[in-house]
Amino acid sequence: MKTRLHLPLAALAFSFLCTLASAQPSGQAPAPGDGPPPRKGGPGGKGGPGGKGGTGGMGTARFTAPILARDAAEKKILDVLADISANQRRGSMSVPDDDGRILRVLAESLGAQHIVELGTSVGYSATWFCLALEKTGGKLTTFEIDEGRAAQARKNFQRAGVEGRVTLVMGDAHQTVATVKDPIDLLFLDADKEGYVDYLNKLLPLVRPGGLIVAHNINQRQADPAYIKAITTNPALETVYLNLETSGMSLTMKKR
Repeated sequence: MKTRLHLPLAALAFSFLCTLASAQPSGQAPAPGDGPPPRKGGPGGKGGPGGKGGTGGMGTARFTAPILARDAAEKKILDVLADISANQRRGSMSVPDDDGRILRVLAESLGAQHIVELGTSVGYSATWFCLALEKTGGKLTTFEIDEGRAAQARKNFQRAGVEGRVTLVMGDAHQTVATVKDPIDLLFLDADKEGYVDYLNKLLPLVRPGGLIVAHNINQRQADPAYIKAITTNPALETVYLNLETSGMSLTMKKR
C-alpha cells in the first residue's frame, strides 16, 4: 500500500478519543449484566459542581459542536444525512448522530483508502464514512442482507452524490465477506451481534497494521461476551470503549 501522510494525525486522533472514552481497562469488559464503570464525582463529589475538577458552576451543561460544512459538496452530503436522521430512523437501526460523526473523524484521520462495513441499513453510517472518503479518495465496501434497506441506501447514496465510492454487497455477509480481497483501513461492525466474532476472524487478516476495528452496540444489553473476549485477550489488539452509557462502541487498533 502507499505510504500515508496521515499517520501522525491518525495516532493523535486515536489518542484523543481514548481520553474521551468511557474507558475501562481492557480486562474489564462491559459484558451483558455488567454496567459501565462508576463515574467519579457527581453532585458535591470530585468532578461535580463545587468539587475538585468541577465545572465551575456549569453543573450538567453539555458541550456541543455544530456540524459545519466546509464547502458545497460537504453541505450536500450533510443535508442528506440530516434528512435520513430526521425521516428514516424508524426501523433502520442506524447509529446515533454523534456516533456517525465519530466514524467520520476516525476515517478521515486515518486517511482511509478502504473501509468495510457490516450492516448498511439505509446508508446512514456509510454516508458519514463517504463524507470522509470524499477527502481521502478512498472507497467503501458495505454489506446488507435486507433488500428493502439496501434499496433505500442506494437512493441515499445517489442523493448525496457518493454512489461512486460505494460497493454495496447483498446477501448473508458471513458468506459474502469472502469477496473482500483488498487491505482494510477501518472495519465497522454493526450487524448481527452474535456474528461479530466470525466477521472479526475472517477480516482481521486484511486489516492493515495501525488500522481500526470499530464495533457498534457494545453495551451491557447487547454486547456479545465472546466478541469482548476476542478483542481484549489478543495481544495484537488494543481496545478502548466509547459511550458505554448509551449505544456503546469499541475501538480496536491492530498494533503495528
